[in-house]
Amino acid sequence: MMLAAVVASLVVSVVMLWVATVDVAYLLTQIPGYASPSTPPDVRAHTHGVIVARVAEIVDGYLFAAIMIIFGLGLYELFIKRISSVQHDESTSHILFVRDVDELKERLAKLVFLILLVRYFEYALDQPINSTLDLLYLAIGIALVALSIFLTARSGTQRG
Repeated sequence: MMLAAVVASLVVSVVMLWVATVDVAYLLTQIPGYASPSTPPDVRAHTHGVIVARVAEIVDGYLFAAIMIIFGLGLYELFIKRISSVQHDESTSHILFVRDVDELKERLAKLVFLILLVRYFEYALDQPINSTLDLLYLAIGIALVALSIFLTARSGTQRG
């Protein structure tokens, strides 16, 4: 049963890698219009916003693919068999070597946190600033994101 979950997770990760890579290819088609000297400034500004939002979506897709890879390989390590090359390779052991379910949950939580940060960034880009109150809300949101990053980094250094 766990092997099915591992295979499904890895298939989903490949699908997400493909989707994000297709998004990159689509993004590259928008760059010539942005770079053209004949593009009016208002169109260029709009295209800039679209490009930045697409980059955030691409980062989101790759992060989700990474979550599925770590989840699938973590399940494999925990329930099926240890991956010997991961245990002996210094560059991958910190990323893929999972000792218990709590360690897997912690790694996944950090990646989910990154996805939430990217989503907030996308949301902030889409929100029009029509009043001082809108700007205040955006600043409060940014301050909360910064505080959460600080607390997450601090909790990671206390354990390590």
